[in-house]
Amino acid sequence: MKTILLCLILGLTNFFMVKAQTTFEVRDAYTFESLNGLSFRTKGKLSQQTNSAYQIDSAQLPLVIEISHPDYEPYQLNIPNSGSALAITVYMIPNAQTENETVVSANKSLEKRKDVAQKIQVIRASEIQFQQQTSMADVLANSGSVFVQKSQLGGGSPIIRGFETNKVLLVVDGIRMNNAIYRGGHLQNVLTLDQANMERVELLFGPGSVIYGSDAIGGVMSFQTKKPQFSTTDELLVRSGAYLRGFSAGAGFATNAQVNLGSKRFASLSSISYSNFGDLRQGKNRSEAIGNLGYRPWYVAQLNGQDSMMVNTDSSLQLGSGYVQYDVLQKFSFVQKPGVRHHLNLQLSNSGNIDRYDRLTLMSGAMPKFAEWYYGPQKRLLAAYTLELSKATKCYDNARMILAYQGIEESRMDRRFQNESLNHRIEQLDIFTLNADFMKKMGAHEFRYGTEAYLNNVKSTAFAENIYTGVQTVIDTRYPDGGSQMHGAALYVSHTYEASKKLIINDGIRMSLVGLQAQFDDQTFFPFPFNQIQQNHLALNGNLGLIYMPIKKLRVSLNGSTAFRAPNVDDLTKVFESVPGSVIVPNPNLQAEYAINGEMGVQYKVYKNTNIGATVYQTWLRNVLTVQRGTFDGVDSILYDGALSQVLTTTNAGRAKVYGLEVNLNAKINTNWQFFASYNYTYGRIATDSVPYPLDHIAPTFGKLSLLYTPMYRLRIEGFVLYSGAKKMEDYNLVGEDNFAYATPNGMPSWYTLNFRVNYNINNKLSIQLACENLLDRNYRMFASNISAPGRNFILTLRGSF
Repeated sequence: MKTILLCLILGLTNFFMVKAQTTFEVRDAYTFESLNGLSFRTKGKLSQQTNSAYQIDSAQLPLVIEISHPDYEPYQLNIPNSGSALAITVYMIPNAQTENETVVSANKSLEKRKDVAQKIQVIRASEIQFQQQTSMADVLANSGSVFVQKSQLGGGSPIIRGFETNKVLLVVDGIRMNNAIYRGGHLQNVLTLDQANMERVELLFGPGSVIYGSDAIGGVMSFQTKKPQFSTTDELLVRSGAYLRGFSAGAGFATNAQVNLGSKRFASLSSISYSNFGDLRQGKNRSEAIGNLGYRPWYVAQLNGQDSMMVNTDSSLQLGSGYVQYDVLQKFSFVQKPGVRHHLNLQLSNSGNIDRYDRLTLMSGAMPKFAEWYYGPQKRLLAAYTLELSKATKCYDNARMILAYQGIEESRMDRRFQNESLNHRIEQLDIFTLNADFMKKMGAHEFRYGTEAYLNNVKSTAFAENIYTGVQTVIDTRYPDGGSQMHGAALYVSHTYEASKKLIINDGIRMSLVGLQAQFDDQTFFPFPFNQIQQNHLALNGNLGLIYMPIKKLRVSLNGSTAFRAPNVDDLTKVFESVPGSVIVPNPNLQAEYAINGEMGVQYKVYKNTNIGATVYQTWLRNVLTVQRGTFDGVDSILYDGALSQVLTTTNAGRAKVYGLEVNLNAKINTNWQFFASYNYTYGRIATDSVPYPLDHIAPTFGKLSLLYTPMYRLRIEGFVLYSGAKKMEDYNLVGEDNFAYATPNGMPSWYTLNFRVNYNINNKLSIQLACENLLDRNYRMFASNISAPGRNFILTLRGSF
């Protein structure tokens, strides 16, 4: 009996002790989202937390806890000894982006931004949530530092420092997205990244070939998706969230739902998004400069089985621009033991058919040129296994290995007006990548080294289908019908040396080998004088950066680097109508293009929370790949897809240069007000025997002005201006990818939009967001874009977390 009473007393004592535990969680002061990646310092001891939940035994009270996070102002929490259990919620205020912020894009491992000579901009999850954008392309366009071209609503091709598509590297969770068919024109692949799943986006400006290899000439965009969160207690951590969003200009909606389950050693994150966009409405207020550009007075429909040209009663409605898309993410994380973690990352993105809007507006005489022209469902499947080692050894302090597979499918379908033959061209890629990256710190030196290998298999098929009978016939493929393969392997090492508190040195070197094979089996349509292409390119790249901080308020950086891009399957083998009336044919003699970049950056802290920065840069290009007029079988025009077309080919144009200026101001005026401004200028020319010729993809001056007001934790209001200077016709590249045919006779006029957005948190679980973009309903078009921008656009979002 005594034993039973003793057990009962001990059990009750333990019960009340557990009940007396104090718990607190940490949330974003403006979005009320739970925060992860926190650091806690208590009694001089520092600990790391993977999520916001934290428990304290009552025996430790009273206690002072210093809470820190790279993206937030530090917070000091004083917990008294009340004798009873407490449940505390801490709200941390986001800071203006500082040099102490940690980044991973520069060297593939965590480091402070102040230790990196290159310019880096970070877009955080809270900013992405506040923006309420329709796609990742629109998130980038709202950054004020990246210009985005669009050929259709379901598109978005980012431009960094005058470089686009296959000269800017996309990386998701440490895995390169650029593949063998990334073209030199305009790409919409960034659309396959779901902004609802992004933890942060890092924009690295300037060459990144030392760490990332081929393609990283203009910069690197590193997309980091959310990670599963573990529980810090014996209880299962369950978190869920969802939102529903509506857009007026596209008469569309988007929704997302996420669930996180976590124990101490196992965690899972599941997310699904669905977007449905109607036809896009352009602005009604037209300037004299824009004229009638973008009017949609007609469209094509079938009546009684025949193509007919129909009157569009609302010429501001861009018929044929709507599309649907869904995205799925599933992640698993497992802690094998302290210092050893395993991650499985599964991503799927799939769209419906996306009309190539610009092609559907073309005329052939007095009649439409095309009855149909659309991209088939764009599919991206990613499956990746990651091993993380954080227990220090003689060779490394931490290491990460990634083995990944990507399955890509793209397709194009087109049919001429009143033609019964629908052309199908389908590309399928199987991509395998292996990355191993290591970091070792030795005193004032940090070494990062690793290896990369990848293999791209490309299968290209094509056929024409009779829309009435279903009979199929063979047509020419976009890429070699015998298949193509591109592979690469590399070794790199980078080094950071903190010589003193005032001087930091970055340097690195990389050796890359890139090879390509392509086989032309059927030469019925194009009797090339070759039936296969084989190339191998060996490149050595390096960088040297210097950071000097003579006083606390001033930071000066100098950086020199080289980059390269090996011709891919698209460059070497493509046969395609690039612009109306022109056809690109293969050139088997292409060489790799190389870049040398020099830049200088200055950051000055005017006041405690006010920073102004400027970067000047110049990039010299050798063997630059551009589209030029050419010949096929001795003639400059050939019959392609039923029309006489001028022959174009990708060539090494010799030398070119790009230089520019970037200025930004970030000022936290007081606790409630914050101001941001950016300005970007780029100039590019190809060297010729006479007058230098404009390099394509060079955006006009552009930037952003923003005033953010947060009168209380629950409310956040932003008014902002997006703007662009004019692009004169004399600055267009008329044979490249500037799309002069979709501009006015004088080029693309300047424009600006007035916009606002507001977020109100009803409580810790529910919030409502409202935005109005292009308040003045201006009609405008982004440079090189083939569809007009949205008119006045109201956005409403309802968001919940549970």
